[in-house]
Amino acid sequence: MRIVLAPDKFRGSLTAPQVADHLATGLRAVVDGVVVDVAPVADGGEGTVDAALGACFTSRTVPVTGPDGATVDAAFAVDGTRAVIEMAAASGLDLVAPSERDALGATSRGTGELIGAALDLGCTDIVLGVGGSACTDGGTGMLAALGARLFDADGAVLPDGGGTLTRLHRIDVSALDPRLATTTFTLAGDVDNVLLGARGAAAVFGPQKGASPADVDVLDAGLTRLTQVLAEQLGHRAVDVAAAPGAGAAGGVGYAAMVVLDARRRPGIDVVLDVVGLADRIAGADLVITGEGSLDEQSLGGKTPIGVARLAARASVPVVAVCGRTTLTPQQLADAGFARTYALTDLVDDTETAIRDAARLTTRTGQLIGRGVNELIASRSRV
Repeated sequence: MRIVLAPDKFRGSLTAPQVADHLATGLRAVVDGVVVDVAPVADGGEGTVDAALGACFTSRTVPVTGPDGATVDAAFAVDGTRAVIEMAAASGLDLVAPSERDALGATSRGTGELIGAALDLGCTDIVLGVGGSACTDGGTGMLAALGARLFDADGAVLPDGGGTLTRLHRIDVSALDPRLATTTFTLAGDVDNVLLGARGAAAVFGPQKGASPADVDVLDAGLTRLTQVLAEQLGHRAVDVAAAPGAGAAGGVGYAAMVVLDARRRPGIDVVLDVVGLADRIAGADLVITGEGSLDEQSLGGKTPIGVARLAARASVPVVAVCGRTTLTPQQLADAGFARTYALTDLVDDTETAIRDAARLTTRTGQLIGRGVNELIASRSRV
């Protein structure tokens, strides 16, 4: 019997590899001779590098500039000429204490430095997972780390941060790393916001990064100025892309990646499933187990468990979901393709206990699945 474990993280309690490991422990305790294929996945944000490492990529760690300017050690994943970079590792909101968040000054420079490190290793195919960023600088910090120079009207180099972009007069892209021209970029993420306005990067995501209403206005004005300057130098496409879905991802890093790096945007879960090679790993399996911390209406929009369930359905392999909690009805869960759903909150009285004891409860859930595994596998004919 072969079971594929392809969960996402349980935010606030377990990483995706930890979820998979605890499920595997539970399964092995009750199912003799079970072969467990551990394939943790993610949706393009936090956990994307872990997913790549689970697919035999190699971890590399380099010191980079954090969102507040302090040096942080950030890991990325490499396999030959392919690299997987997680923006949150270098420019993430979680790298800055809530009391020290600087919405106007936070920079994406470290993300650019990670790209540079991948280029130094000979990578020519780079996946950039966006999500959880601390900055709203339109990706200008990232571009600066890759050689671009930003000037004000007096010819002075602009400091990092979205708060200075209203003074932007010119961007010199002639000194961008020449290796970028022969590098393919994939932007992995599910944020479909545009760059500017009420659905833009500043208005929608700025407040959670510490931006006041006045800061949001400054940031949006700066991003508007960025599009104007790039349009003057690169043509009207710079304006068109600002209105494209995903341009507002990661404080506008999505915009810079698409305009300057010619990145192709794809749903994060699709990118990660390709990196992990999950379709091939599911083929011929007896059961697939997936899940995430909260299985809810947002999940149905294409989060990790739904992407995994679709792959399993194509291979006619039954799939079950494990989650911290679910707000979906039994019919919604069945319609999503799950033969059964196990929630940690079914085992304890409250969510706080489920979070605190997630490791033990996930192992126990693996045992519960194992005890009913023959019935689940028999559902193959109904998939």
